[in-house]
Formats: sequence, C-alpha cells, structure tokens
Amino acid sequence: MTDRATPLIRCEHVEKRFGHKRVLRDVSFTVAAGEVLSLLGANGSGKTTLLRIISALDRPDRGEVWLGPVPLSSAAAEIRRYVGVVAHAPMLYDRLTGSENLSFYARLYDLEKPQKRIEQLLRTLDLWRWRDDAVRTFSRGMTQRLAIARALLHDPPVVVLDEPDTGLDRESIDLLTELVAHLRSRSRAVVTTTHSIERAQVWGDRVFELRGGHLHQIGCPDRNTL
Repeated sequence: MTDRATPLIRCEHVEKRFGHKRVLRDVSFTVAAGEVLSLLGANGSGKTTLLRIISALDRPDRGEVWLGPVPLSSAAAEIRRYVGVVAHAPMLYDRLTGSENLSFYARLYDLEKPQKRIEQLLRTLDLWRWRDDAVRTFSRGMTQRLAIARALLHDPPVVVLDEPDTGLDRESIDLLTELVAHLRSRSRAVVTTTHSIERAQVWGDRVFELRGGHLHQIGCPDRNTL
C-alpha cells in the first residue's frame, strides 16, 4: 500500500519571476509515491519552469521544493540523480547509437553492469532493433522514446516528463501510456505535462492547469473507469 502521507515531491508557495513577469504565483502541491500528476497549460504558462524547479535545474524566487525529505534550497547537485527528466531538448548525442548513448549516461550515473537495464528499456520502448543505429538516423518519435529511456536509466523515484508525447505517433503514445502506468505501479512519483486533456486524464491521478501563474485543479480521474 502506498503511503500517501509522505510525498516524494512537495512544493510549497513556489513563485518565479522573469523580469517584470511573474510566471509562477504561490504554487503548492504534493505528489506521493505511486501517483501521477498531469499538468496542462498554454505555451508560456510556466509548465516547463515549474518542472525545471522540481528537477533542481532552476530555483524559485520564493517558496520551497522538497524531494522526499530533502529541501532543494540546501541540497547538493547530487539530488538530481533522484530525478529522471525528459525535457524539450533530448540530451542525446546524435553521432552515437542508441545503445552507446545509454551506456554513456550509465557511466555518468555510476551504474554497475548496466547492459541488462539498457536492453530492458530499449525493448520496452520498442527501440531494440535500432540499438546499433546512430541517433541522427532516428525519427522524432524514436528520439523522444530514447530520451525517455535515458531519463529512466538510473531508476529514479521521481520522474518529470515535459510534453513527452510531442512528435509521437499513436503506437508510441500507447507505449508511453503503458510506461506511465508502469511507473505508477512501481511507486514512482510522476509529474507530466501535455497539451492533450484526454491524455492528461488517462495518465494522471490528478489533473491541474497553470493559468496566470496559479495552479488550478481541474480533474481527479476515476481510475476504475479508464
């Protein structure tokens, strides 16, 4: 049974400003182990900024974020290993093969004997047959799936997916939906953004929208009916 009393992500009164524009205003929420939070919002609404703050890639001007019991304001850079991030930039090397990319990141994470994990992810994301092809030959959808594999390589307890469905065909989106459900079943805390309200409802245990810098809950899907 998931202990929802001890969230893996906790944001309290987070605010962020760029110049005179306040992008995030008093944003507070939690995400428990085994819970998926879906985030909607127009371009420029602050979704990516919020995810960068959760991922310890940026700092709020006000408020605090905890990953587990650790406040990010006092955490070392090592806390980033606690999070798997799929960002707009895939963070892949296009001259390397899919397997070589994952092997490179495995070394950065100091993973021991990572080949089994690499094969598992490549098979799960339907990339195994192209494992020895250079990433520059991949389609947009294949590149995105490899970026997801990279983000999950070190099996992080917190997963942040910034519009992971961008450029994916229907088959890839179905794989991604299965993957999100798998992360939930493995007690990961997931925050994902999308422009599709239908996917937000399918993926998320709760659905929020960023409007005017404020976070508004717009849905709490009934998992039993999806």
